[in-house]
Amino acid sequence: MSDAPEFRGTAEPRNTAPLSVLVGTLSGLQNAVFPAIVAGFSARSSGFALLIGLGIGVAIALASAFFAFIRWKRLTYTIGAQDIRVESGVLSRSARSVPFERIQDVSLEQKLLPRLFGLVAVKFETGAGGGEDLSLTYLTEDLGEELRQLVRERRDGSAATGSNTIELSDGETAQMTEEEGEPLFTMGPGRLFTFGLFEFSLAVFAVLAGLAQYAGSLFDFEIWDPNLWMGWVEDQGGQLSEASAGFQAIGALAAFAGVFVVGSMTGMVRVFTREWGFLLERTARGFRRRRGLLTRTDVVMPVHRVQGVKIGTRFLRYRFGWHGLSFVSLAQDMGASSHVVAPFAKMEEIAPIVETAGFHLPGPDADWRRASGRYMVDSAIWDAAFFAIAAIIAFVTTSIFSPEWTMLATGIPLIMAGIATIANVLSWRYQRHALDAEQIMATKGVLSPRSQIATRLKLHSVEVSQGPIARLRGYATLHLGQAGGEFSVPGVPVERAREVRRKVLETIATTDFSQLEKA
Repeated sequence: MSDAPEFRGTAEPRNTAPLSVLVGTLSGLQNAVFPAIVAGFSARSSGFALLIGLGIGVAIALASAFFAFIRWKRLTYTIGAQDIRVESGVLSRSARSVPFERIQDVSLEQKLLPRLFGLVAVKFETGAGGGEDLSLTYLTEDLGEELRQLVRERRDGSAATGSNTIELSDGETAQMTEEEGEPLFTMGPGRLFTFGLFEFSLAVFAVLAGLAQYAGSLFDFEIWDPNLWMGWVEDQGGQLSEASAGFQAIGALAAFAGVFVVGSMTGMVRVFTREWGFLLERTARGFRRRRGLLTRTDVVMPVHRVQGVKIGTRFLRYRFGWHGLSFVSLAQDMGASSHVVAPFAKMEEIAPIVETAGFHLPGPDADWRRASGRYMVDSAIWDAAFFAIAAIIAFVTTSIFSPEWTMLATGIPLIMAGIATIANVLSWRYQRHALDAEQIMATKGVLSPRSQIATRLKLHSVEVSQGPIARLRGYATLHLGQAGGEFSVPGVPVERAREVRRKVLETIATTDFSQLEKA
């Protein structure tokens, strides 16, 4: 497969897999099934509901097949010696060409329907504009893998050797072929179940509300009629008032339990469909991540293209020691700017992944520095000022029109001002950064801390930014130029900011970036 025989001939336009027409037809058809059913039920009084529904379904199927065939016929791709070119469009044609050396990542994606026919979507990303530059839907699985292999070879400027020596997480080295890898992180059903418990979501209720828009066509009553629901509430309220206090309490607990079960099941479904079979490996080419139940993705990211790491968590997860790890790179991951490599892990599981990527977690001897105390004071004053102004406006307004509400209307904004002040002080206590000989680290957040790490030699620039107040008060914001991401450290004392800039620029000036890409 490494020889990619299908692409070694002359450079000529090719169509994608013919089965793409069938997938396009079925995709268009499944999107119209529900409207066809609604149209059929809406005409039930005429006695032709079934006939109308079938007619609409057949018409949509024929139209979907026709347009799917035209799109397939007019979509071609050409594998040249230096680039890949994709031409598409029916009435207006577009041709997009990307040199191999500009391609940051080639990923394979399989949604449920294409997977049934053995097809994959091949996605090429360059990091330009923060989105996908090229996408081929669909190729056969073997052809997609061959194309990915060919792009890697031509991007690197040499043919694959078939095996490479890599350093394992325990410090040993091993010969490894393209398809082999050392597992770094996996998530089985038990871990996914625990993950789902922390992904509580009530999105299903929004879906039900959307489906309710069609209820008026399917049933004999108006679901949005307020009189209908007011009558139902009055009837139920009368029955509840006759019940004992114990039964009322049990009913309330049952309602809360029902909401919890529905929210938990929604989170479970989302986690299992997105993360099923999650496997992160260290391969000869870099990091390879595979995941997904309905949509299966296979992403490979070279180690040297990892620009930084992010470690995040949430309020409840943090209390149980769960965190998520992402890599910052030029390519995107399903629309996000970072690649998720360990979405639900303990810190002892995250540490070896970070080290394999060429970074290290801060040790107990890290030289942590807090933001300027003046920055904390200014932030607290600025946030509290908004509520203070609101309190003044409320005091004046209520004193004139409703004196009995003056104390309440004035007290609420003042309480919020106090909360904002306390929040700023706590945020300042947990907002820190550290610089060592190899990397810079920053952390922030009180209830759900987040950390970011970048190596000094992979930073492109360092900017010390000061507004009018910051210049007067003697602090600045450090903007670290990082490919594929943003890294800023606010409120740094200006002397410290200049020191960090000087040290990072010294590292950049002494780095041979032509050799860095080959590391």
